[in-house]
Amino acid sequence: MRGAPKRSAGLLMYRLRDGRPEVFLVHPGGPFFAQRDEGVWSIPKGELEPGEDPLAAAIREFREETGFTARGPFLPLGAIRQKGGKLVEAWAFSGDCDPAALQSNLFEMEWPPGSARTARFPEVDRGAWFDLATARRKIRESQIPLLERLEAALREDRCAT
Repeated sequence: MRGAPKRSAGLLMYRLRDGRPEVFLVHPGGPFFAQRDEGVWSIPKGELEPGEDPLAAAIREFREETGFTARGPFLPLGAIRQKGGKLVEAWAFSGDCDPAALQSNLFEMEWPPGSARTARFPEVDRGAWFDLATARRKIRESQIPLLERLEAALREDRCAT
């Protein structure tokens, strides 16, 4: 019998440029993704600590992976299930940042494989702003619904004003 799926939480920062939404995505660090681009970018996210509130985890992970502070209000985007089974709960918020100022936490792994040497890599090696069409190509396929939900919410908000 399998245990409960791993749970993560994350934030999708967005801004409006000339009335059109752009989203801030991050590229995973480490050697496995160094030469990959399309389909590997992500929202900043990470696993929940035992008993941790998902929104609090999303805010913490955003800070750890980017060095930026997220400020609400936060718009719930619901949850998605990634290919490996991990459940990711996400929120969107309006904000801005300079991708060049990104500062990510580090992780360690044996590198190269079988070398018995440990190397440190940033969890996120860069971030960038993308219009929604480009973001759909860049982001992990399982996270595309988060972009669609944000787009629908922004469209509803414009219709209400």
